Order: sequence, then structure tokens, then C-alpha cells
Amino acid sequence: MTRPSLSRPSASATSLWGAAALTAIAFTLGGAGAGGPEQDKPSTVLVESGRDAYLRYCASCHGVDAHGKGPVAETLRTPPPDLTRIAKRRGGKFPAGEIAAFIDGRAMVSAHGPREMPVWGRILGEKIAEGTTEDEVARGRIDALVAYLMSIQE
Repeated sequence: MTRPSLSRPSASATSLWGAAALTAIAFTLGGAGAGGPEQDKPSTVLVESGRDAYLRYCASCHGVDAHGKGPVAETLRTPPPDLTRIAKRRGGKFPAGEIAAFIDGRAMVSAHGPREMPVWGRILGEKIAEGTTEDEVARGRIDALVAYLMSIQE
């Protein structure tokens, strides 16, 4: 399985992640990020940042179109789910807080069974600016991914 590059991000990527992190904080404080109202629409900046992160970290398994047919999918024991149908599988509601916790992966959720997916909370927590903590960075990046996933629901 191909591992994502953990090289130092470029200045433009750092700026985008910084903007996304600030937007994610506002998104979370506004109630939509960690389990608030499920219908709130995230900002365009947050969705675009989440799309970039999705393509870098998730598309190899879930596919560029998020339908679960990425180039690595057939090598996995459990097929990756279609991420465009999360809300449909949940009766029309997008469970942002649950999806964020699952992506983070640092807290095991026994109901989800064994994990094949990487623990992204550690990987996404790479510092991007002096004075930020791993958890702040990971939370911002995960919120951006959740915003993107929310935006592609069918």
C-alpha cells in the first residue's frame, strides 16, 4: 500500500492549510463540525482545502470520485465504502462528528470493527506553523476533509 508523502508542505500549501484551519475552527465553533446541526454548509475555502487533502490522502483507496474504487481498493480485505452516500446510508443526515472521529482514528470505535484505515489524526497533525499543536492542526485538516465529504453527498 502506498503511504502518503510526509514531506514538509510548500509555502502555498501552508497558507492554504492555515486559512482552512481558521475556517475549520469557525466552522466547529459555529456548530457544524463536531456533531452540531448536520445541514450547515461549510465555506468554499474549507471544502477546497478538504478536496486537496482528500485527493492526497484518501483517493488511493476511495477513488478520485469517492465511490470506493481507488487503485488500491482491490488489495484491501474490506472494500472502501462509497463516501458520496454517507448521508443516504444514515437516513439523509450527514453525521459530521462521527465521520471526523472515524477519520481521526486515534480513539478506537469498537462498533466499527477492526481498522484497515490509517490513523489519520497522527499523520494530519504534522505541524504547519510555530505555536500550533498537533491536535489543532489535525482537527483543522479533519474538519476540512469532513466539509469536503459533506459537499459531495448524493
